[in-house]
Amino acid sequence: MTSLVIVGIGADGWDGLSGEAQREIAEADVLFGSPRQLDLVPLPTEKVCWGSPLLPSLEPLLKAHEGRRRVVVASGDPMLYGIGTALAALMPVRVVPHVSSAALAFARMGWSWQSATIVSLVGRPLAALLPALHDGARVLVLSADASTPAAVAEALVAQGFGESSMSVWSQLGGPRESRLSATASTWRGDVDDLNVIALECRGTGLPLGAGLADDLFENDGQITKREVRAVVLSLLACRPGQVLWDVGAGTGSVGIEWMRLGGRAVAVERSAEKGARIERNAAALGVPGLQVVVGDAPDALAALPTPDAVFLGGGATVPGLLEKCWSALPASGRMVVNAVTLESEAALLAAQAKQGGELIRLSVQRTAPVGSFTGWKPMTTLTIWSATK
Repeated sequence: MTSLVIVGIGADGWDGLSGEAQREIAEADVLFGSPRQLDLVPLPTEKVCWGSPLLPSLEPLLKAHEGRRRVVVASGDPMLYGIGTALAALMPVRVVPHVSSAALAFARMGWSWQSATIVSLVGRPLAALLPALHDGARVLVLSADASTPAAVAEALVAQGFGESSMSVWSQLGGPRESRLSATASTWRGDVDDLNVIALECRGTGLPLGAGLADDLFENDGQITKREVRAVVLSLLACRPGQVLWDVGAGTGSVGIEWMRLGGRAVAVERSAEKGARIERNAAALGVPGLQVVVGDAPDALAALPTPDAVFLGGGATVPGLLEKCWSALPASGRMVVNAVTLESEAALLAAQAKQGGELIRLSVQRTAPVGSFTGWKPMTTLTIWSATK
């Protein structure tokens, strides 16, 4: 027998449960859940509410009732952005799912699962929604509470998606199910705390590929320019979920674009002011999960997660930094380093001679006014070393 049973329950409450789900709950010695979910169970079973904050409270509460038949009641499908994932990381579980709010919303909207993206804003910042926005996109937003639809509408308008349609479904599957619809720019209305938002996006949004325009990043001119950034990101070769160290991150542009491509990133920057700027850029461009570490490298690298790739935009001549970054990489890890001075270029030549890889000389020119005419203005030529361990 598994040590923990998780039963999904919907807004339709006890009567909406399958016979199996009702039996699992009825045979429990103790039930765990939120007050709302526990109130849906009309049985005299001992009931224990989760603590706050939620995640740290899970293991101690469950251990306190070890040896008893423990059952958790959770919303809808517990494994869809639900508590089931966190519990399964702690111990073996058996899950009896209910129809999720997402499945009900797709059915009401006539959407197929593969035609839409699901974004949860439960315990996550609003900026997590931004990467999913593009013209024609269908997005299902799992709301944190009744305030989420208004916040989403405001964000859509700010991002140029004011004409997007919003259908806010409250209490899906229950006797008080309701729907409110409007465009983001005209959104008004009170909704239940238990709601989901179906978006049909109308607007331009940001491109999904690498090389965002420089002026999208708050910067002081010290930024890896878009043409260079596109080359660097192609060499770093992001794969979903992989970790990047963006060392000497500056504006955070490389780490931010890495995350927009599906990776995870840590931006290391010695300046606290620049660190704060990186955080603002990450939030504005939809990747608030970027980890910012303020400190001097290589010392600041000591406690970071193992990287799959490292980008060093400057600092190749800092004693021990190249070696520290290279040694942190596992087999198949990638490293990309930029150099603009003769001294840093010499360091890359030495690294390439020792570790292999390739050297690239990159020169970019942009048009600029020449009196009343237009001419080419060269950017600083740089050397790039890239290598796979």
